[in-house]
Amino acid sequence: MQQVFVKFDDVDQVRNFVNVVNTVEANFELGSGRRIVDPKSILGVFALDLARPQRLVCDSDDSSMLEKISPFLVREKVG
Repeated sequence: MQQVFVKFDDVDQVRNFVNVVNTVEANFELGSGRRIVDPKSILGVFALDLARPQRLVCDSDDSSMLEKISPFLVREKVG
């Protein structure tokens, strides 16, 4: 299981992120607090507070997944 934080600057980034996540054979959870959504659903992602970094949990240990979502990863410490 992997946990990272992602953030989006615009609508195109959200669309690209959802497209990338849909290519990965794994289960994901995206959100913060009590609001958790399936990041393979663009409507679910837009239901989140996208002004803040969101926690992405993936049940895969495949390191290539991190490469695929690297444009969306938060580089600074969250919290």
